[in-house]
Amino acid sequence: MSDLMQRTWAGSPTPARLDVAQSVSGLLLGLFMWVHLFLVSSILLGKDAMYYVTGFFELRFLHGWTHGYPVIVSVIAVLIFLLFILHAGIAVRKFPISWRQYRTFRHQMGMMKHADTNLWFYQALTGFLMFFLGSVHIYVMASHPDQIGPYASADRFVSEHFWPLYAVLLVCVELHATIGMYRLAVKWLSFKGRDTRHRLKLVKNALTVFFLTVGAITFFTYTKIGIEHRDRAGERYTPAAKQSVQVTERGEAR
Repeated sequence: MSDLMQRTWAGSPTPARLDVAQSVSGLLLGLFMWVHLFLVSSILLGKDAMYYVTGFFELRFLHGWTHGYPVIVSVIAVLIFLLFILHAGIAVRKFPISWRQYRTFRHQMGMMKHADTNLWFYQALTGFLMFFLGSVHIYVMASHPDQIGPYASADRFVSEHFWPLYAVLLVCVELHATIGMYRLAVKWLSFKGRDTRHRLKLVKNALTVFFLTVGAITFFTYTKIGIEHRDRAGERYTPAAKQSVQVTERGEAR
C-alpha cells in the first residue's frame, strides 16, 4: 500500500472493512471452485453422469430431460465474474505497484526465508494469471452456456484448442485456493502454538495434492474424449437411455 493511501486511511476503518470483504469474497470463490471441480469431474463417473449433472443446473428435469434453460448457467457465470472482479480489485491494493517495490519485496523475501511470505507471493502470482485466464473461461461459459456437456466440453479442450489455457488455469486455481484457505484460517481463526500452524500446512498440502490430482485426471479424461470425438466435433452427446429409446423406435418403424 502506498504512503499516500496509508496517510489517507490513517485512523479510518476502511482498510479493515476491505480486509473483511477480501476474505469473504475469497472464501466464497474458493468454495465455489472446489464445488466446481467436483461437478466437472463427474465425467470420471461416465459421460451420462456429466450429462445429467449439467442438465440438473439447466433444470432439464422439469421437462423430462428434453430441454432446459442454459441461461441459468450464464447468470451464475456473470455473478461469479462480478465476485471475481470485486475480490481481485480489493486484493490488488496489496501488490507491489512498481518495479522498485517488487525488487524490494523479492529482496526481503529472499532474506527472510519466511514460508508464509513465500506463500503470499505464490498466491499473488497465481491470482495475477487467473485474472486474465479466468476471465476468458468465464466469458466462454457465459456466452455459450448451451455448449457444456461430455462432447461439447471435450471438443472445447481439443478441437477448439483450449487445453493450454485450462492446464495453466487448473494449476493456478488449485494453488491459489488452497493457499488462500490456509491464510484465511491463520488470519481469522484462533490458533495457538507452532504445531497447530504446522498441521494446517499439512492439511493445505494434502488438499493441494488431492485437488490437483483430481483436476489432472479430469483434464486428461476430457482430452481423451475430445481426441476420440475430433472427427465429429460439434455433435452433442445423447445419454444411454435416450439411445435405447431411439433404437427401439427405429426398430418399431421397420
